[in-house]
Amino acid sequence: MHHTIPLLPKFYVTAPQPCPYLEGQLERKLFTSIQGNNATKVNNILSKQGFRRSQNVLYRPACTNCTACLSARIDVKKFQLSKTQRRVLKKNSNLKRHSGSPWATEAQYDLFRTYLDTRHANGGMADMDIFEFAAMMEETSVTSQVTEYTTGVDTLEAVCLTDIFDDGVSLVYSFFNTDFPKKSLGTYIILDHIKIAQQSGLPYVYLGYWVPGSKKMSYKAQFKGVEVFYNKSWISMEQYEAFLSKGNSTAPIPLAAQVAQISMPNTTHIPHL
Repeated sequence: MHHTIPLLPKFYVTAPQPCPYLEGQLERKLFTSIQGNNATKVNNILSKQGFRRSQNVLYRPACTNCTACLSARIDVKKFQLSKTQRRVLKKNSNLKRHSGSPWATEAQYDLFRTYLDTRHANGGMADMDIFEFAAMMEETSVTSQVTEYTTGVDTLEAVCLTDIFDDGVSLVYSFFNTDFPKKSLGTYIILDHIKIAQQSGLPYVYLGYWVPGSKKMSYKAQFKGVEVFYNKSWISMEQYEAFLSKGNSTAPIPLAAQVAQISMPNTTHIPHL
Protein backbone atom coordinates (compact mmCIF):
# COMPACT_ATOMS: atom_id res chain seq x y z
CA MET A 1 0.00 0.00 0.00
CA HIS A 2 1.32 3.47 -0.81
CA HIS A 3 0.10 7.01 -1.27
CA THR A 4 1.67 9.51 -3.60
CA ILE A 5 1.90 13.25 -3.79
CA PRO A 6 2.89 14.44 -7.28
CA LEU A 7 6.47 15.63 -7.72
CA LEU A 8 7.37 14.45 -4.21
CA PRO A 9 8.31 11.11 -2.58
CA LYS A 10 5.79 8.32 -2.18
CA PHE A 11 4.22 7.63 1.19
CA TYR A 12 4.11 4.12 2.67
CA VAL A 13 2.68 2.49 5.78
CA THR A 14 4.50 0.07 8.07
CA ALA A 15 2.95 -3.18 9.23
CA PRO A 16 1.49 -3.07 12.76
CA GLN A 17 3.92 -3.99 15.53
CA PRO A 18 3.92 -3.79 19.36
CA CYS A 19 3.94 -0.21 20.63
CA PRO A 20 7.13 0.63 22.59
CA TYR A 21 5.28 3.17 24.75
CA LEU A 22 1.83 1.79 25.64
CA GLU A 23 1.43 -1.83 26.66
CA GLY A 24 -1.11 -3.78 24.66
CA GLN A 25 -1.22 -1.31 21.76
CA LEU A 26 0.02 -1.73 18.20
CA GLU A 27 1.85 1.01 16.32
CA ARG A 28 1.79 1.81 12.62
CA LYS A 29 3.69 4.60 10.84
CA LEU A 30 3.19 6.65 7.71
CA PHE A 31 6.58 7.32 6.14
CA THR A 32 8.45 8.61 3.11
CA SER A 33 12.07 8.82 2.04
CA ILE A 34 13.88 12.14 1.58
CA GLN A 35 16.81 12.63 -0.74
CA GLY A 36 18.10 14.85 -3.51
CA ASN A 37 17.72 18.59 -3.96
CA ASN A 38 14.29 18.77 -2.30
CA ALA A 39 15.27 16.90 0.88
CA THR A 40 15.72 19.96 3.08
CA LYS A 41 12.52 21.59 1.81
CA VAL A 42 10.46 18.42 2.34
CA ASN A 43 12.00 17.93 5.80
CA ASN A 44 11.06 21.46 6.82
CA ILE A 45 7.50 21.16 5.49
CA LEU A 46 6.67 17.74 6.91
CA SER A 47 8.36 18.33 10.27
CA LYS A 48 5.94 21.21 10.81
CA GLN A 49 3.16 18.64 10.34
CA GLY A 50 4.28 16.17 12.96
CA PHE A 51 6.81 14.10 11.00
CA ARG A 52 10.17 13.01 12.44
CA ARG A 53 13.42 12.03 10.72
CA SER A 54 15.37 8.79 11.06
CA GLN A 55 18.32 8.75 8.63
CA ASN A 56 16.73 9.45 5.23
CA VAL A 57 13.18 8.59 6.27
CA LEU A 58 10.45 10.87 7.62
CA TYR A 59 7.68 9.18 9.61
CA ARG A 60 4.56 9.96 11.61
CA PRO A 61 2.30 7.70 13.73
CA ALA A 62 -0.74 6.41 11.84
CA CYS A 63 -2.10 3.84 14.27
CA THR A 64 -5.42 2.13 13.61
CA ASN A 65 -6.88 2.29 17.11
CA CYS A 66 -4.86 4.92 18.95
CA THR A 67 -3.95 8.62 18.65
CA ALA A 68 -1.83 8.92 21.80
CA CYS A 69 1.48 9.80 20.08
CA LEU A 70 1.68 13.53 19.43
CA SER A 71 4.59 15.46 17.96
CA ALA A 72 5.83 18.00 20.51
CA ARG A 73 7.84 21.20 20.31
CA ILE A 74 8.72 24.08 22.62
CA ASP A 75 7.75 27.63 21.73
CA VAL A 76 10.98 29.33 22.78
CA LYS A 77 9.27 32.69 23.47
CA LYS A 78 6.89 31.05 25.94
CA PHE A 79 9.52 28.98 27.70
CA GLN A 80 10.36 29.83 31.32
CA LEU A 81 12.88 28.05 33.52
CA SER A 82 11.46 26.21 36.51
CA LYS A 83 13.35 25.98 39.80
CA THR A 84 14.18 22.35 39.05
CA GLN A 85 15.54 23.25 35.61
CA ARG A 86 17.68 26.01 37.10
CA ARG A 87 19.21 23.40 39.38
CA VAL A 88 19.86 21.14 36.38
CA LEU A 89 21.76 23.95 34.65
CA LYS A 90 23.80 24.56 37.78
CA LYS A 91 24.66 20.86 38.19
CA ASN A 92 25.95 20.73 34.62
CA SER A 93 27.68 24.10 34.48
CA ASN A 94 31.03 22.35 33.99
CA LEU A 95 30.00 20.88 30.63
CA LYS A 96 31.39 22.24 27.38
CA ARG A 97 29.41 22.14 24.13
CA HIS A 98 31.10 21.13 20.85
CA SER A 99 29.00 21.15 17.65
CA GLY A 100 30.13 19.87 14.28
CA SER A 101 29.21 17.88 11.20
CA PRO A 102 27.31 14.61 11.76
CA TRP A 103 30.18 12.21 12.23
CA ALA A 104 30.24 9.10 14.42
CA THR A 105 33.17 8.20 16.68
CA GLU A 106 34.11 5.19 18.79
CA ALA A 107 33.74 7.30 21.94
CA GLN A 108 30.18 8.16 20.96
CA TYR A 109 29.37 4.52 20.29
CA ASP A 110 30.81 3.41 23.64
CA LEU A 111 28.59 5.96 25.41
CA PHE A 112 25.62 4.96 23.24
CA ARG A 113 26.03 1.27 24.09
CA THR A 114 26.23 1.98 27.82
CA TYR A 115 23.17 4.21 27.57
CA LEU A 116 21.16 1.53 25.76
CA ASP A 117 22.25 -1.26 28.11
CA THR A 118 21.21 0.84 31.10
CA ARG A 119 18.04 2.54 29.86
CA HIS A 120 16.72 0.63 26.84
CA ALA A 121 18.07 -2.92 27.00
CA ASN A 122 14.89 -4.30 25.44
CA GLY A 123 14.35 -1.49 22.95
CA GLY A 124 14.46 -1.58 19.17
CA MET A 125 18.06 -0.31 19.09
CA ALA A 126 19.43 -2.80 21.62
CA ASP A 127 21.31 -4.84 19.01
CA MET A 128 22.65 -1.91 17.00
CA ASP A 129 26.32 -2.39 16.08
CA ILE A 130 28.88 0.32 15.39
CA PHE A 131 28.16 0.34 11.65
CA GLU A 132 24.44 0.81 12.19
CA PHE A 133 25.22 3.52 14.74
CA ALA A 134 27.41 5.30 12.22
CA ALA A 135 24.59 5.15 9.67
CA MET A 136 22.15 6.63 12.19
CA MET A 137 24.48 9.54 12.92
CA GLU A 138 25.89 10.20 9.45
CA GLU A 139 23.22 9.30 6.89
CA THR A 140 21.40 12.59 6.43
CA SER A 141 20.39 14.53 3.36
CA VAL A 142 19.38 17.61 5.38
CA THR A 143 21.20 20.17 7.52
CA SER A 144 22.28 18.31 10.67
CA GLN A 145 24.94 18.51 13.34
CA VAL A 146 26.27 16.43 16.21
CA THR A 147 26.53 18.21 19.54
CA GLU A 148 28.85 16.72 22.14
CA TYR A 149 28.99 17.69 25.80
CA THR A 150 32.26 17.10 27.63
CA THR A 151 33.78 17.85 31.00
CA GLY A 152 36.90 19.92 31.47
CA VAL A 153 39.04 16.81 30.97
CA ASP A 154 37.26 16.12 27.65
CA THR A 155 35.32 13.15 28.97
CA LEU A 156 32.26 12.62 26.78
CA GLU A 157 29.12 12.93 28.89
CA ALA A 158 26.31 13.44 26.35
CA VAL A 159 25.64 13.53 22.62
CA CYS A 160 22.75 14.83 20.52
CA LEU A 161 22.10 14.45 16.80
CA THR A 162 20.30 17.64 15.80
CA ASP A 163 18.53 18.78 12.64
CA ILE A 164 18.41 22.48 11.80
CA PHE A 165 15.05 23.63 10.37
CA ASP A 166 14.11 27.00 8.96
CA ASP A 167 12.05 27.56 12.12
CA GLY A 168 13.89 25.63 14.80
CA VAL A 169 16.16 22.83 15.95
CA SER A 170 15.09 19.21 16.23
CA LEU A 171 16.53 16.69 18.67
CA VAL A 172 16.68 13.61 16.43
CA TYR A 173 18.36 11.37 19.01
CA SER A 174 20.29 11.95 22.21
CA PHE A 175 22.11 9.75 24.72
CA PHE A 176 24.21 10.38 27.79
CA ASN A 177 26.15 9.07 30.78
CA THR A 178 23.65 7.32 33.07
CA ASP A 179 26.01 6.98 36.06
CA PHE A 180 24.75 10.22 37.60
CA PRO A 181 20.94 10.31 37.26
CA LYS A 182 20.64 13.33 39.57
CA LYS A 183 22.40 15.45 36.95
CA SER A 184 19.37 14.97 34.63
CA LEU A 185 21.49 15.10 31.50
CA GLY A 186 18.50 14.41 29.25
CA THR A 187 16.80 17.52 30.56
CA TYR A 188 20.04 19.47 30.27
CA ILE A 189 20.38 18.62 26.57
CA ILE A 190 16.92 20.05 25.91
CA LEU A 191 17.64 23.18 27.95
CA ASP A 192 20.85 23.74 26.02
CA HIS A 193 19.03 23.33 22.71
CA ILE A 194 16.56 25.98 23.83
CA LYS A 195 19.60 28.21 24.32
CA ILE A 196 20.91 27.25 20.85
CA ALA A 197 17.54 28.18 19.31
CA GLN A 198 17.50 31.49 21.18
CA GLN A 199 21.03 32.33 20.05
CA SER A 200 20.13 31.45 16.44
CA GLY A 201 16.87 33.40 16.43
CA LEU A 202 14.82 30.24 15.83
CA PRO A 203 11.35 30.03 17.43
CA TYR A 204 11.02 26.31 18.16
CA VAL A 205 12.74 23.28 19.64
CA TYR A 206 11.28 20.04 18.29
CA LEU A 207 11.29 17.23 20.87
CA GLY A 208 9.91 14.22 19.04
CA TYR A 209 6.79 12.49 20.32
CA TRP A 210 4.94 12.96 23.57
CA VAL A 211 2.74 10.09 24.71
CA PRO A 212 0.29 10.80 27.57
CA GLY A 213 0.43 7.93 30.06
CA SER A 214 3.95 6.89 29.08
CA LYS A 215 6.54 7.29 31.84
CA LYS A 216 9.29 7.40 29.19
CA MET A 217 7.78 10.57 27.76
CA SER A 218 6.51 12.35 30.87
CA TYR A 219 9.59 14.61 31.13
CA LYS A 220 8.56 16.51 27.99
CA ALA A 221 5.47 17.88 29.72
CA GLN A 222 7.71 19.61 32.29
CA PHE A 223 8.83 22.32 29.87
CA LYS A 224 6.89 25.58 29.72
CA GLY A 225 5.70 26.48 26.24
CA VAL A 226 5.24 22.91 24.95
CA GLU A 227 2.92 22.55 21.96
CA VAL A 228 1.55 19.38 20.36
CA PHE A 229 0.48 18.77 16.77
CA TYR A 230 -3.15 17.71 16.73
CA ASN A 231 -5.84 17.88 14.07
CA LYS A 232 -3.65 19.68 11.50
CA SER A 233 -2.38 22.41 13.84
CA TRP A 234 -0.07 23.12 16.77
CA ILE A 235 -1.83 23.82 20.06
CA SER A 236 -0.54 24.26 23.60
CA MET A 237 -0.41 21.18 25.77
CA GLU A 238 -2.85 22.92 28.12
CA GLN A 239 -5.34 23.35 25.25
CA TYR A 240 -5.02 19.69 24.34
CA GLU A 241 -5.52 18.51 27.92
CA ALA A 242 -8.54 20.82 28.28
CA PHE A 243 -9.93 19.34 25.05
CA LEU A 244 -9.63 15.82 26.46
CA SER A 245 -11.07 16.80 29.85
CA LYS A 246 -14.32 17.77 28.12
CA GLY A 247 -14.76 14.24 26.81
CA ASN A 248 -13.96 15.11 23.22
CA SER A 249 -13.14 12.28 20.82
CA THR A 250 -9.62 11.63 19.51
CA ALA A 251 -10.60 8.80 17.18
CA PRO A 252 -8.02 7.90 14.51
CA ILE A 253 -8.49 9.52 11.10
CA PRO A 254 -8.65 7.14 8.09
CA LEU A 255 -5.29 6.80 6.39
CA ALA A 256 -6.39 8.25 3.05
CA ALA A 257 -7.75 11.31 4.86
CA GLN A 258 -4.46 11.73 6.73
CA VAL A 259 -2.53 11.80 3.46
CA ALA A 260 -5.03 14.20 1.90
CA GLN A 261 -4.55 16.59 4.82
CA ILE A 262 -0.77 16.84 4.34
CA SER A 263 0.00 20.33 3.05
CA MET A 264 2.64 20.52 0.32
CA PRO A 265 3.01 23.97 -1.27
CA ASN A 266 2.62 24.10 -5.04
CA THR A 267 1.37 20.51 -5.32
CA THR A 268 -1.99 18.85 -5.78
CA HIS A 269 -3.20 16.24 -3.30
CA ILE A 270 -4.18 12.98 -4.97
CA PRO A 271 -4.01 10.18 -2.38
CA HIS A 272 -3.92 6.61 -3.72
CA LEU A 273 -4.68 3.45 -1.76
